[in-house]
Formats: sequence, C-alpha cells, structure tokens
Amino acid sequence: MTVLLIALGAALGAPLRYLTDRAVQARHHSRFPWGTLTVNVVGSLLLGAVVGVPAGPAVTALVGTGFCGALTTWSTFGYETVRLARAGDRRYALANALVSVVAGLGAATLGFALARTLTG
Repeated sequence: MTVLLIALGAALGAPLRYLTDRAVQARHHSRFPWGTLTVNVVGSLLLGAVVGVPAGPAVTALVGTGFCGALTTWSTFGYETVRLARAGDRRYALANALVSVVAGLGAATLGFALARTLTG
C-alpha cells in the first residue's frame, strides 16, 4: 500500500514540477534556473510542514516521499549549477548553489514552524 501512495504522490508531483518550471522560466529571460529554484523551495516548505504536523505514515508516504520527492528536483539543481559553471557563468552558478541551499533549508524550517504553530 505504501508504494502505491508514493507512486500516486509522484504521479501528481512530477507533472506539476515540469509545468511550474516551464511557466516560471518562461517569465524570466535569464540563464538563472528560476523554475528549478521555485519548485525546490516550494517542495521544501511543504515537506517541512508535513514533518511538522506530524503526519501519519500514509500521509508522509503520499505527500512527503511521493509528491515532494517528485516535485523537487535537487539533481536538476546540481546539473544546472555545473552547466552554468562550465558555460562560464560562475556567478550564476555560485548564486544558484547558495540561494538554493539557503532558501530550501529556510523554507523547510518555516514550513515546520508554521505546522507546529498551527497544530498547537
């Protein structure tokens, strides 16, 4: 059953990641990967909230592992950072690495704190 919940969450998260990435990136005429940054920060916020509730194993599998796992794309973050560095855009690469890690951790912390506050 857990595997099915993870698959269902991933089936929703992956297309949403793609659509969000494309929509955000289309609004920015820059080599900086704004779309990837957006999905990673939003997914980190949501995962922090799921952990902060705390959610049961079924919700954690569906939303945490499945949905957030497919929505976020840290492998693409790594690839895009290396791509920027190799293309000579070292400032963008460094900014991407720093902003992604700091914003992702900050969003997860915020999601956790909000969930704890709202659930008492």
